[in-house]
Amino acid sequence: MVVSPCISICKVDPVTGYCYGCGRSNNDKKTWKDEKTTDLWKKQNLLEIQKRLTGWQLESFKESYKNKLKDGISLFKKEALK
Repeated sequence: MVVSPCISICKVDPVTGYCYGCGRSNNDKKTWKDEKTTDLWKKQNLLEIQKRLTGWQLESFKESYKNKLKDGISLFKKEALK
């Protein structure tokens, strides 16, 4: 199972159409939720969305996603629950 890249920062850039947190488009998000979507597509999408992010945004995504994989919760959500 491939874990969703959502890191609980669900705001879409009006210019690019990509989420500020995870870099996915609305279509990407719908595809992730589709039960027919393969793990291969998800792995490829994880690579693709990281190409959309740069600088601090990319580093923040990587750190939060790594925490989500390890602890089951993104850093943003962890802080919000404090």
